[in-house]
Amino acid sequence: MTSKMMRAVLVSKFGGPEVLKVGEVSIPKPKAGELLVKTLAVGINPVETYKRGGGYKISPKLPYTPGTEGCGVVVDVGSDVKDFKVGDKVWQTGSLTGTYAQYNICPSYHAWKLPKNYAADKGAAISLAFRTAYRALMQKANAKPKQTVFIHGASGGVGLAAVQIARTAGLKVLGSAGTEEGRKLILDTGCHVSLNHREKDRKNYLSQIKDATNGKGADIIIEMLANRNLNFDMEALAKGGRIVVVGNRGEIDGVNCRLLMQKEASVTGCMLPNFGSKDPLDETEVEAIAAIQAGIKAGFYQPIVGTRFPLDKAADAHVEVMEHKTGSAGKIILTPWEEQ
Repeated sequence: MTSKMMRAVLVSKFGGPEVLKVGEVSIPKPKAGELLVKTLAVGINPVETYKRGGGYKISPKLPYTPGTEGCGVVVDVGSDVKDFKVGDKVWQTGSLTGTYAQYNICPSYHAWKLPKNYAADKGAAISLAFRTAYRALMQKANAKPKQTVFIHGASGGVGLAAVQIARTAGLKVLGSAGTEEGRKLILDTGCHVSLNHREKDRKNYLSQIKDATNGKGADIIIEMLANRNLNFDMEALAKGGRIVVVGNRGEIDGVNCRLLMQKEASVTGCMLPNFGSKDPLDETEVEAIAAIQAGIKAGFYQPIVGTRFPLDKAADAHVEVMEHKTGSAGKIILTPWEEQ
């Protein structure tokens, strides 16, 4: 590298998307056990908007560069690094300096190798989406072949990953989306049945799920927006079923727990145990990543990329990941090396 400077998104105060500003900073140097990664693509996640707003449970120290997941090429390694070399392509589960930048420092235990010809956009769409989907389906819901799963919000990054993991595991997959484009996408990705979750007639919506499950309801529901859908999910659930909540944006009023009692069903929360942490992953995460890496190598898992934004449009990316003005259709990606 000839230049010692790079472009990065900087947050100097908490607030709305407008506080995301691009500036020039020094390229960091890796210490022992660390990698310097040239960031080719970055995955955008709702949690980054919560941190930017200052209301998250653990707020970053100002100023900071957002981002923990991305994909890039190793350009330098610190001492004691044995498993990586310059030129390796990696996807990341963490970053010490933030991935909304042209370069970032990644602990070696947060980097995972990819084939050199693997598309960077797809690599940046792996981390949160596939880890969350695997945890929700396989580790929390204990999904089994021949069971039916309803992925309530299947056209976003986590939903599309869940579709692929469920199909590979031998489940019947129902999914919902809010646009015709999204419904086509989830069918193309592997859903057996595609539903419109913007259906105004909720009784008709419920009857479609019952019809698709021979009247019994879904064995598993993966819920992306529990504050809006939890009561509906309990009606759509089979006896002895499991709802796994992976997304929620508000309190829930009027939950009728008698439905859970009648069906002897359960509701479980799901959150990656150390997403965004600088610490090594725990055993459950390492297990999930081993399965994900195997699925990627075999070609079973194909991350779906949606809208791309250059670094200068990080604010627009934060608006889109929360409002989905055009409807969710894959993972939202930031591209640090593209001009606006």
